[in-house]
Amino acid sequence: MAAPVGTLVLVDAANVMGSRPDGWWRDRVGAVERLLDELQAWATRHPGEVVVIVEGVVRDAIDEGRHGGVEVRHATRAGVDAADDRIAELVREARHLEVEVVTADRDLRRRVVALGAQVSGPQALFERL
Repeated sequence: MAAPVGTLVLVDAANVMGSRPDGWWRDRVGAVERLLDELQAWATRHPGEVVVIVEGVVRDAIDEGRHGGVEVRHATRAGVDAADDRIAELVREARHLEVEVVTADRDLRRRVVALGAQVSGPQALFERL
């Protein structure tokens, strides 16, 4: 599903990069940097905001803030579902905007749909990139 014009797109970085069997597990930081490069190119054509949520070792290696046309946000804690909790928080904060969450995580999908967000999977995102 293509994001509507002006949509805030929240990307679950770990889940999206995990959907590609390209060896990302050997270099998680490098995998997210490659994803950021792709998202930056797409963000120049996307009229809304693109936000990537990172956790774990990536959170320690990539600064929060603007990276080209993409905003990077950190999970606010370590541990299981840390990025999911941050994404749900960002969806709640953006309640007056069209929000799309990109993830294949079934539990996260249910959480954010209940909060009013649209959801698409990693493959749909890759097709847009």
